[in-house]
Amino acid sequence: MELVVRDAPAALPRAEQAALAALSLPTLGHFLEDGFVDPGIRCLVPPPANVVGVALTVRTTASDSTALHHAAGMILPGQVMVIDTGGDRRHAPLGEVVATQLRVRGAAGVVVDGAVTDIEQLRRIGVPVYARGTSLLTTKLHGTGGGGIGVGVACGGVSVVAGDIVLADANGVLVSDRERLRSVLREAADDDAAEPELLRAIEAGGLLGELSGATALVRRLSRPAGAE
Repeated sequence: MELVVRDAPAALPRAEQAALAALSLPTLGHFLEDGFVDPGIRCLVPPPANVVGVALTVRTTASDSTALHHAAGMILPGQVMVIDTGGDRRHAPLGEVVATQLRVRGAAGVVVDGAVTDIEQLRRIGVPVYARGTSLLTTKLHGTGGGGIGVGVACGGVSVVAGDIVLADANGVLVSDRERLRSVLREAADDDAAEPELLRAIEAGGLLGELSGATALVRRLSRPAGAE
């Protein structure tokens, strides 16, 4: 069975990466609805700051980690490895050895739609890791073929192609194409800038509904008690 291998995607421009790194990532949840990875994929090795990078995708098959071992040596600085395990949540493809290779290569993080192992060692290595949990059962080098590197994958219910932007923090993971993120970046940055003033107003006794406009909407949408 053939294994598809495609070139690693290009990195983000520095200015764009810096702008995304400065965002409060949950703010993007105010402006986007799609691309948010299933929250069952949790932060197991926390990042020191926002994870921002382009996706290098890997699709494994059955319990075979052959493609992943090869891809670990392909990843470039600032890329985020996104692993589609084909629905297998029992075998852990990522452990100490693969994570060490990713750290040496400069990976920005790794997202696994499945389990990982060697969790204590992963935390020592420090590459940010997002996965569904941990397992003692690991993948093997079967060399059966199938799967691919740099191919379209599914991760946490989100379709991911190599070169998509991956954003992650302690709350979760967002995957998006560049144009969609650029379309909301200014609004999200402005929203972040306005939030401290909103918090100060609440601390001073202001009511959130009045400050956000929700109360005006409630008044417009509701009718007096007893009215027909």
